[in-house]
Amino acid sequence: MTVSATPLSATVRSILDAFDAARRASPRLPAIEIAQRLGISEGELQAARLGRDVVTLPLPPAELAGRLHTLGRVKALTRSSAAVLEQSGRYPVAGEASAGLLLDPGGLDLRLHLQRWHWACLIQDELPGADGTPARRHSLQAFDRHGRALHKAFSLTPELPDGWHALAAGADTRAPCFTGLSPAASRPLPEAPGLAHDWGRMRDVHQFFTLLRRHGLERHEANALMEGRFTHRLPAGMIEEALMRAAERRLPLMLFVASPGGVQIRSGTLPAPERRGGWLNLFGSDFTLHLKDDAIADAWVVRKPNRDGGVTSLEAFDADGELLLQLYARRREGEPERADWRCLLEELVGREVAA
Repeated sequence: MTVSATPLSATVRSILDAFDAARRASPRLPAIEIAQRLGISEGELQAARLGRDVVTLPLPPAELAGRLHTLGRVKALTRSSAAVLEQSGRYPVAGEASAGLLLDPGGLDLRLHLQRWHWACLIQDELPGADGTPARRHSLQAFDRHGRALHKAFSLTPELPDGWHALAAGADTRAPCFTGLSPAASRPLPEAPGLAHDWGRMRDVHQFFTLLRRHGLERHEANALMEGRFTHRLPAGMIEEALMRAAERRLPLMLFVASPGGVQIRSGTLPAPERRGGWLNLFGSDFTLHLKDDAIADAWVVRKPNRDGGVTSLEAFDADGELLLQLYARRREGEPERADWRCLLEELVGREVAA
């Protein structure tokens, strides 16, 4: 994918040298871990590779989203700071790409916040294949203005579909401009008069976002303010127990993992969680969830009224209030929530109250 021989700055050269050394030592080491070692963003790391094995996609985000379905079979990946959701499949045709809605409840199901997509690129990595010989891995990756990865797609086909070649044909080596990310500001829990009244009047779960804006709240703050009424706090360790019980009972659930630029959703029953390398993992036939559950500071059972009798979620947050993972029962619009999901959550809440 080499495009030009533009002289490299000392900073870029040092980044490339460190990247190449890390990959020689550990060929499958994720780029985000290399970037963290260097004290830079993942976007800055990938931008340093421009002209060598990375090219820029100079397309408006909505147009790029509208072409994702041309990429063939992929592994789609979205991550929060402590949860990574990977799914194998094909992007649906994006009839509402301008709104960032890629809807396929039985497969790749995404809500993309395209206004936060700052830089998109194609990346070619050399990785060891199954027989030990080098193999090329092609990916499309999007980043925000701070260099945080928003969404990634890795090709799973032996030969790249035409959609990849069409994107590469319009690529260039223009470098993105990233800005530093300020630390999250903490504040005392604010007062929100009328929050309980407005919460109780919800008739659609999507009205929750309007409720947060109206009261000037973050999601974790609203949960704390409504504790004992619409929300119940759980120990962080109960996330693993909830996943284990849901797997044992074969409950069809919806897993939500969000980056700053989108939400990826996986629907279906769950395999039993497995702990490996400091992560709690779900290894399914068409998806993988990696959860760094020691980063969970708060877990909540949250009930939101709607026209169908209400829905209940299990939510995990880190110490900065970032939503790491959400779980809902799988259901169709107009259907009541599954009683067995509510029963599971009531068991967890009951145990905590009894303790």
